[in-house]
Amino acid sequence: MTSPASTELTILYEQGPCLVVLKPAGVLTQAPPGIDSMEVRIRRFLQQREGKQHNLYLGVPHRLYRSVSGALVVARHVRAARRLAEQFEQRTIDKRYWCLVEGQVEAERGTWVDFMRKVADQPRSEIVAESESEAREAILHFEVKSRRDRYTWLEIQLETGRTHQIRLQASHHGHPILGDAMYGSRCSFGPASEDPREHWIALHARYLGFRDPMTKEPVLIEAPLTGQWLEENLSSI
Repeated sequence: MTSPASTELTILYEQGPCLVVLKPAGVLTQAPPGIDSMEVRIRRFLQQREGKQHNLYLGVPHRLYRSVSGALVVARHVRAARRLAEQFEQRTIDKRYWCLVEGQVEAERGTWVDFMRKVADQPRSEIVAESESEAREAILHFEVKSRRDRYTWLEIQLETGRTHQIRLQASHHGHPILGDAMYGSRCSFGPASEDPREHWIALHARYLGFRDPMTKEPVLIEAPLTGQWLEENLSSI
């Protein structure tokens, strides 16, 4: 379901207190007061739709980074938010991403297994030896969807969920995500901006599978491509 006549919010799923929305790249999931975010946009949409101005509850059991687009799930009451959060903690959520990575990935499919850790006092992670302190195993599975002259289009399924896992592992294996200068990409992606925090990267949360927190029914959401993705004409493949 799409929000009527709204360029600000697209609703992909709504059942009771559970909503899945399409997050565009360049927008924070949550932010301090006075700064635009998906949380602010969802609250405003719901208040306008329902004609209520009270500060309604909105739980955000998971987040997408500002530079990333795709499916984002939120909940309208505490019990639903808690049940969704438990699914993320128990790793029963099906999270699959599309990304465009530099160069040609030779294998049609495969698995990357590395050890990584968060860099202290910096907004990034690093690959380390298994024996290093705070090293955590990172596992993802990939499948090639298409190859172009300058990049490979991958579908990624996470087995673990580490900070910047897809971005770091792709770079470590010689294929940084387009636009991801933090992890070595030399290619741009999305609109130009002088503020590096506003830069997009070619990472899209394409599929999100979970059990509805109230009905327990399985839900699988497919987030449509937008922006630069459509300019690459990927939807025709």
